[in-house]
Amino acid sequence: QVHLVESGGGLVQAGGSLRLSCAASGSIAGSNAMGWYRQAPGKQRDLVAAIISDGRINYANSVKGRFTISRDNAKNTVYLQMNSLKPEDTAVYYCNVEWADRNDWGQGTQVTVSS
Repeated sequence: QVHLVESGGGLVQAGGSLRLSCAASGSIAGSNAMGWYRQAPGKQRDLVAAIISDGRINYANSVKGRFTISRDNAKNTVYLQMNSLKPEDTAVYYCNVEWADRNDWGQGTQVTVSS
């Protein structure tokens, strides 16, 4: 199992920016995808953005044009640049690596956007 460590969350005003990082403890070669999910209180955990193994990138409609996901394969790290943040972006953000037979999750990092 790969250990994932997220960082970069915090409190920001609406319209501001944050950059999340997720470092994997080992190689993520052979994984199906690596990305970010988020979960707001009382809601289900939803995909925010992911980089698929073939290079395709998926974004949730609600973050398109505002968030950018990127990956540094040499560092086994994925980033999420979040711009023009809105109060509805407030959630715990989880890093995810999807494998053929399992999903690895980070511990989550809180992002709070004040209005």
